[in-house]
Amino acid sequence: MRRAWLLLAGLAMVPLSVLAQTLDFAKVEILTEKLGPNVYMLSGSSGLDPSHEDAAGGRIGVLAGPDGVLMIDSQYVQLADKVLAAVRRIDGGPIRYLVNTHIHRDHTAGNAFFAKQGAVIFAREELRESMVKLSQAPNASSNPVANPAGFPVITYGMGDPVRIYMNNEVVQFIPIRAAHTGGDTNIKFEKANVLFIGDFYRNYGYPFIDLNNGGTLKGMLEGLDATMKSADANTRLIPGHGTIIKRDDIIPYRDMVVAVTDKVGGMIAQGKSLEEVLAAKVTAPYDAKTAGGTDTSAVRFVTAVYQELKNGRGR
Repeated sequence: MRRAWLLLAGLAMVPLSVLAQTLDFAKVEILTEKLGPNVYMLSGSSGLDPSHEDAAGGRIGVLAGPDGVLMIDSQYVQLADKVLAAVRRIDGGPIRYLVNTHIHRDHTAGNAFFAKQGAVIFAREELRESMVKLSQAPNASSNPVANPAGFPVITYGMGDPVRIYMNNEVVQFIPIRAAHTGGDTNIKFEKANVLFIGDFYRNYGYPFIDLNNGGTLKGMLEGLDATMKSADANTRLIPGHGTIIKRDDIIPYRDMVVAVTDKVGGMIAQGKSLEEVLAAKVTAPYDAKTAGGTDTSAVRFVTAVYQELKNGRGR
């Protein structure tokens, strides 16, 4: 039951005590892969995180060079020292900027730690607002995402990307309309032609529309379209979970979301309940092609689609 609950809940709100019981952080190693000139990806060990068995926590991006370090996301707070050590193996310069792709704790819980290293934190305004709300909750003292020291200090909304010019690279913070959460961001390294796309796309398990944190079905589809426009045929796309993909890999993924939405919508029109829709296993045609945790993530995905359509917030 605990595993299912972790997968279904928004990770920003998972109690630290529960997470600690399910993931042995001492066993996690931070692996480094170079993606292009000055651009790197950090990943946690596979097979240890019950929420993300492909790699512990969310992936981190690093831009390194003479102008200092820019990071994408900050991982679980329990891995902050290991992440810092991995960054230092790449570059010993100052960590100047940190941008969050979304609010979940496997992407933001280390924010306060890296702010103490000197990082200026960027994120969507909606993400900061959600952190502030968490800081006012009864369990705030035990939730590292709710630590004001880790709140973004520079925020932005929908519109033109924020651009950072450093290390002979142009980095774009591209806002994505409420998809996985209400405050999603893609980050593109123009010269390296690498695009970090957070969690609204994943090829490990089914899509996660986190309704509790502002995610929407409509935004998921719009975000996939926007991501394809931000990439070309040679762009490497780095999801927070799953494998590196190319632009055209999004097409069958989007088609699957649309097909499941159509099936669920048709069943709602027939008066079917959520239990009946789940029992119909509308994702079955895609299960064989969807790696990792399909049963639990399919229930989560179909439930979110049903709720969005039932409430008139679908396509």
